[in-house]
Amino acid sequence: MGKKRKKRRSIKNKLMAILAIVSLSAAGWLVVVNVFTVEEVKVEGSVYNPEEDIRDWLLNDEYCGNSLYVYLKYKFVEPEEMPFVDTAEVFLKPPHRLAIKVKEKDLMGRIYISATGQNAYFDGNGIVVEMSSDEKQGVPNIKGMDVDKIVLGKKLPIKGDSVLKHLLTLTDLLAKYEQVPGSVKYNKEGGFTLKYGKVSVQIGTALHLDEKVVRLSRILPLLDGKKGTLHLEGWTEHTTDITFEESG
Repeated sequence: MGKKRKKRRSIKNKLMAILAIVSLSAAGWLVVVNVFTVEEVKVEGSVYNPEEDIRDWLLNDEYCGNSLYVYLKYKFVEPEEMPFVDTAEVFLKPPHRLAIKVKEKDLMGRIYISATGQNAYFDGNGIVVEMSSDEKQGVPNIKGMDVDKIVLGKKLPIKGDSVLKHLLTLTDLLAKYEQVPGSVKYNKEGGFTLKYGKVSVQIGTALHLDEKVVRLSRILPLLDGKKGTLHLEGWTEHTTDITFEESG
């Protein structure tokens, strides 16, 4: 009889232990569900995509109302590709806040492909990093290039010796000095024309590009509200005249 009572007591203790574990697990689950709710999502680093699109991209399933779930999900799962986004990290500010830090691809320019109705966006190495019908602000439209078939992930197949090199040098300098134009047009003589609203800038060939862009950065703010053409194409170390030809 003593052995039976001990056995029943042992079973009872095990059941109580299991019940305690289940209860604690259930209580923990309730805490996770009810406490870690998403009340605020802050997006940093997104220029080419609206913040709302970034939120919708990452908070994309029925459980994403839980902040802890979202945080843990992207610790182990790579998000699907998003146009113009290189990487995205999710940080938890317990218990209700999520911070999303986005690193976007470097976009130096875009070339419109009329056959497909898309823009080929390229980086500082001339690699096509994105194909999209969108026209993103802050990315100059490159015109006048003689281009073969453009392929995503490949270097721009621009015809002509050094043309791509000069284009990349120019777009890099314009970005460096925060003078990114709406468009950059290349002509058959090897010269570049920049467009800033109603002001055209004749940069000319790739000679003295750095000096020309430095002077452009100083002069352009003075032309606000004006219409005409700024001539920098003839600038050299010995010929430093710069003229603005105003039009009505």
